[in-house]
Amino acid sequence: MHMNLSAEPDEAAAGLRPLSARSVVLSLLLGAHPPRLPVKDLVRLVEPFGVGGSTLRAALSRMVASGDLRRTDAVYGLSERLLARQVRQDEAVHPRTRAWDGDWEMVVITATGRGPAERADLRTRLTGLRLAELREGVWLRPANLDRPLPDELRRVVQSYTARPDGSPQDLVAGLWPLDTWSATARTVLTRVAASRHPADRLTSFAAAVRHLLTDPVLPPALLPPDWPGEALRTAYADYQTELATSVGLRRSED
Repeated sequence: MHMNLSAEPDEAAAGLRPLSARSVVLSLLLGAHPPRLPVKDLVRLVEPFGVGGSTLRAALSRMVASGDLRRTDAVYGLSERLLARQVRQDEAVHPRTRAWDGDWEMVVITATGRGPAERADLRTRLTGLRLAELREGVWLRPANLDRPLPDELRRVVQSYTARPDGSPQDLVAGLWPLDTWSATARTVLTRVAASRHPADRLTSFAAAVRHLLTDPVLPPALLPPDWPGEALRTAYADYQTELATSVGLRRSED
């Protein structure tokens, strides 16, 4: 079971680290819909982030070779693996929720004989579904997310609807480190508000979306006062619009 921590995060803990050429390209493409850009647009778009043309082209070649990107003529787009990441990122910014009636979603792992890699992958997938581990093999969360379990997971887990006998607030406090999440979100929001240079802003918003991926997206009734999740989502959504407008305006000039 996770425990709440009260330490204030520093910028490194908040994910505020300098971006490489690869990170700049991925941040731009992950925020683009559709996630494809001609190399001529990429050259101009990465320049404000301190990435030169030769550095960009070298990074693009490595990314194609490693399977991060696909190239069609002079247009680069995300690979299937990173398209799935974009879906997760979009859902982090715009989570699909429904009214909460007090029910909880409970998932019990029923498969046996799995190796360490398979167990780690399953944990990652369940965490990505915003479930938290109550005890080994038992995962749960309030049933306020409007999303089914993937079919392939149903072969190794059994899902139930449950209601805890005790306080749901106490259960939530034991499952998620809400104080730590909130403190880190506020650190990111402070950095976002202070960032002026394009590279600093991209770094800050890359940290924002990484943090949003770990937001438990709990019902409002179970959240602490002044929860910063919605403020962080709004700030990132505004930045996505800003980047999309920038790409559109540059294309219209050609």
